Amino acid sequence: MKIINRRQFLQLLGYGAASIAGSKFLSACSSFSSQSPTSVYQGDPDVEIRLTAQPGEQQIFSSPATKVWCYKGEVIKGSGESLLTIPNSYLGPIFNLKKGTKLRVHFINEIPQETIVHWHGLHVPENADGHPRFAVDQGQTYVYNYQVMDRAGSYWYHPHPHGITGPQVYQGLAGMFLVHDEEEESLSLPRGDYDLPIVIQDRVFDGDNQFVYEPAVFGMFGDQILVNGQPEYNLSVDRGVYRLRLLNGSNARIYKLAWEDGAPLQVIGTDGGLLEEPITRDYITMAPAQRLDLWVDFRNWEPGSTPKLVNLPSEVIGGGETFTIFSASIRETEGESLELPQAFPSHEALDPAQAVNADSPRLFELGMEMGMQWTINGRTFEMTDVARDERVNLGDVEIWEFYNTGGMGMGSRGMMGGMAQAHPMHIHGLQFKILERQVDPGFEDLHQSVSGGFVDEGWHDTVLVLPGERVRVLMQFTDFTGLYMYHCHNLEHEDMGMMRNYRVDS
Repeated sequence: MKIINRRQFLQLLGYGAASIAGSKFLSACSSFSSQSPTSVYQGDPDVEIRLTAQPGEQQIFSSPATKVWCYKGEVIKGSGESLLTIPNSYLGPIFNLKKGTKLRVHFINEIPQETIVHWHGLHVPENADGHPRFAVDQGQTYVYNYQVMDRAGSYWYHPHPHGITGPQVYQGLAGMFLVHDEEEESLSLPRGDYDLPIVIQDRVFDGDNQFVYEPAVFGMFGDQILVNGQPEYNLSVDRGVYRLRLLNGSNARIYKLAWEDGAPLQVIGTDGGLLEEPITRDYITMAPAQRLDLWVDFRNWEPGSTPKLVNLPSEVIGGGETFTIFSASIRETEGESLELPQAFPSHEALDPAQAVNADSPRLFELGMEMGMQWTINGRTFEMTDVARDERVNLGDVEIWEFYNTGGMGMGSRGMMGGMAQAHPMHIHGLQFKILERQVDPGFEDLHQSVSGGFVDEGWHDTVLVLPGERVRVLMQFTDFTGLYMYHCHNLEHEDMGMMRNYRVDS
């Protein structure tokens, strides 16, 4: 399969060959010391990468440059196309691998805080999942060994140290992780120049163009939208079909995305890969950490036009006004002419009747205790603590129910400062199916303001749970035992305690 390379990526964004970054990043670190020797594969890795978290600068606006923390990557072994660079961006390199790849990553921490990398959405053993107990200090290295076992899809990676994940991601530490497989290769999907990651984040800048991180209890919200690390983002596109891989990489903001002119959005993929069939929405709702892949046919607009993807106001994100996420400038050039497939190959299914707790799902109540700590079942995060109701058995299929009580005892609407406390719940180590949603009386209007944009079909690792809502998800614990996490992916909620361990026992 022809996959997007650096030259194609730059051509799509309008940069010349002189701007192309080399596939190798030379690090000052010359030695490795593994903190995680256990491997889940035999023999040598197929791909070996050095990934460094380090301070840097990025010219986001005119001078002065913005101080950032960023991931830099170097391919030690394997194809140079295993890492792709987003030009003019502080975002980390895009991991670009095939299912089945035996991967080794030497992660080097050069920022002045402890940190660790979580491979978000990937099915990996516990010592490769990025649990905070594995965080390393400045100057130390952590070695990951795992095989890429997941379906083709749009995944990502980011820091996961306890209590400081929010500021580290906000400072720039994040990157996408694309997986390809034979199923995807068999389909007529946009490729190369026409397959484009879109990372959406919001930030606040001071007068010197520096990030301002001053979160409130409901999270960190910015007043400047960045796409792929750039403001006022504009795509220069052919009149053809594109695959846009959207990632909500914001700390806390929930987006309600639509084309400004009302054109329908065609969704072909979610967190865990392609859907069984395309789905059409008037708008899409994306919580932090969620991914949605869009099929966009720019032949539906005239050459010279500039359609805009915008964010619509919603009660869930505190009202507000419509604002632009990015615009697309359509060239005269004719691009790929593809027809939207009516179905994609079916993939493994789970039957709720298989669940060992089908009659009595595990209940996780999401709220807030006095002292301003976000909680799950009245508990906050402890590094290795696992309660009796957080232990599962390897091989079991289970149903979990997340119930958002509204939090803080602030009345049935669960509002604070005009903002509803929604919780995007993320489960590490697996993908799940969303079974159903139930809405408590009094919350119907709030739910209806964004529920038309939910894409609950397909596989997910993150699900948005609105105030007064119960959401049931179905999953199976396979391959690996050990300690994993589940938490709210509003990063400030996570850092304030809304995270717990679950343990898979053999």
